[in-house]
Amino acid sequence: MAFVTLNITGMTCEHCAKSAQDALNTLPGVSASVSYSQGEAQIESTNDIDTALLLRAVESKGYGATLQTDKHEPARGMGEGKLTVAIIGTGSGAFAAAIKAAEEGAQVTIIEEADVIGGTCVNVGCVPSKIMIRGAHIAHLQSHHAFEGIALNQPHIDRAALVSQQQARVVELRHAKYENILETNPDINLIRGWARFQDTHTLIVTQADGSEKTVTADRILVATGARPAIPEIPGLKETPYWTSTEALIADQIPEHLVVIGASVVALELAQAFLRLGSKVTIMARSVFLSKEDPAIGEALVKIFEEEGARVLLHTLPESVAYDGNKFILPSAVGEIRSDRLLVATGRRPNSDRLDLGKAGVETRRDGAILIDDHMRTSVEHIYAAGDCTSQPQYVYVAAAAGTRAAINMTGGDAALDLSAMPAVVFTEPAVATVGLTEQQANDQGIDTESRTLDLENVPRALANFDTRGFIKLVAEKDRGHLLGVQILAPEAGEMIQTAVLAIRNRMTVDDLAGQLFPYLTMVEGLKLCAQTFSKNVEQLSCCAG
Repeated sequence: MAFVTLNITGMTCEHCAKSAQDALNTLPGVSASVSYSQGEAQIESTNDIDTALLLRAVESKGYGATLQTDKHEPARGMGEGKLTVAIIGTGSGAFAAAIKAAEEGAQVTIIEEADVIGGTCVNVGCVPSKIMIRGAHIAHLQSHHAFEGIALNQPHIDRAALVSQQQARVVELRHAKYENILETNPDINLIRGWARFQDTHTLIVTQADGSEKTVTADRILVATGARPAIPEIPGLKETPYWTSTEALIADQIPEHLVVIGASVVALELAQAFLRLGSKVTIMARSVFLSKEDPAIGEALVKIFEEEGARVLLHTLPESVAYDGNKFILPSAVGEIRSDRLLVATGRRPNSDRLDLGKAGVETRRDGAILIDDHMRTSVEHIYAAGDCTSQPQYVYVAAAAGTRAAINMTGGDAALDLSAMPAVVFTEPAVATVGLTEQQANDQGIDTESRTLDLENVPRALANFDTRGFIKLVAEKDRGHLLGVQILAPEAGEMIQTAVLAIRNRMTVDDLAGQLFPYLTMVEGLKLCAQTFSKNVEQLSCCAG
């Protein structure tokens, strides 16, 4: 009887393990057992085993396989003669890098500690939150639309059914956009476990059973993402508070939800729960969206209050307690009690468990990995991308950074220019911005001229019977080049890319004003706002050229 152990990479679920096991058991005289959690195949054979046949059987199913001779021997998991790339993390930045590096001829090993792959966006961020927000929008329209002749009604909300549908779509997208790539790309192999640096070219991966593997690579990319940052409020950490992760899958609508925070995630989820039927109180350290043009936050406060939210600016709890039924939050405005508490005060980089110091990788005080526009860290062959870095925390920035990092790791030269980076907050009306605010431009010594157009001057907004919001353009005073755009409007996220392209192509406000825009559309508001630099749009006819 002969015995062999194989290391298997690329498996993403128990079904994968079963597939590899079935492939091995088709070989004559072979009895194999494959463990997904350990990433191993234990093989017995009545004959001498041809290991080449074993490896080919596993590889025929799309997985990587290497012969294990020692539990602690280095597991490069990489092809002979190829550039080797190790990636820590499996989010959008990591996968964008893995795909591009494989296309460029590298053999890639990605390492993931979590039970599921895909990172924040598909699992607990963009995808489930936008599904929830859309459902809340539909519920709100049923009882709050402005059209006469269509009866208003109070919708019945089955939160459990909404969550079930939401999570089914999460699973579907995770498989299509992440798991399927591992199953079909033999040059990308997955190792399960927690990775940390041993030196500049070596990672130690601790697996679920406590065993360790070492992974050596020519290039290493850190793409470990971020996690919710929890403020130091006395008593908070001893209570069953929610972060966005728990809030998105909660199958009950709280009677009263307190939200601590007033940035993107806080406001998106606060409005969603408000529209699904919760009483909502928002406690903000300063103001709404403090990094944006002040007019945006001021307008959003009024909109939230009109929808029924209680907004407390410059107010945080003095402490937090939980009596088994209610959260108790004493504050400057009195004691507040709620049955749920959502803490959404930003995110912190997942860099503290990587032993970055052993590789000489420099970070900011908050743990964010310092990188340049080529995604290079302070160590020549170590790169980083996404929310664990000093870059803005947006999934499309992470993906773009991952792709460019892979190009650079494989011998290319690609920079990431964020000067025309769009940003969207999915409240309603939505917030969308690109470029500089008026204050930011002035702080840089740029003389500016700006115009703000209320939506009551946009024909499509009038036709929609919803004129909440505005469009603001910021331009160079002398030459008229567009520097920044801030929009508060329904469909702002669909409008902003036009502004991105205008700034990227150094258009002036006159250039923008002279473009053809379809009528009736919300994006036509950009043209109308550009026209206000030289005209009174109230004196123009519809579709004014």
